Amino acid sequence: MRHSDNVDDYDEFDGDEPKSKTQVKQEMHELQDLGKQLTELNPVQLAEIPLDDDLREAIETMRRIKSNEARRRQLQYIGKLMRKVDTDPIEAVLQKRKEMDQQHLRFDRMAEDWRGRLLEQGNEAQSAFFDAYPNADHQQLRSLIREAKKEISHNKPPSSQRKLFRYLRDFFMQEA
Repeated sequence: MRHSDNVDDYDEFDGDEPKSKTQVKQEMHELQDLGKQLTELNPVQLAEIPLDDDLREAIETMRRIKSNEARRRQLQYIGKLMRKVDTDPIEAVLQKRKEMDQQHLRFDRMAEDWRGRLLEQGNEAQSAFFDAYPNADHQQLRSLIREAKKEISHNKPPSSQRKLFRYLRDFFMQEA
């Protein structure tokens, strides 16, 4: 019976165990990685993220540093500052940005695929597109396809092909 008493004692301390050095180092590296992601954002993107003034200033300083060793030390400093900050809102904004980037990439791929089909397969592909996407502007799309085909046949620069791509990408983004 004495053994079960010891088990109860251990159960009481499960949540209070101190972190190992390995756990602490791992968390520090994760915070540094998060800080590095913040330094790679442009100023407009960074403005969307809730940061305290010290951390924002450290990130802006990092952008001005050219020396690799100084950049490494500044990144460690940013990681140190990150320990004092609630990272959940920061991670949420970065995750949302990542999802949006993936969605934009998907729209780009769809537009590229459809542009290729529309230019190569002609009326058959147009019918398939209009069946799949009845809200598309038929007249504008046909005009863009016609101009792009003319451009290809005359070996001209692909400006109309780019217009067709942009039309398709923007259309897919609006439909989402």
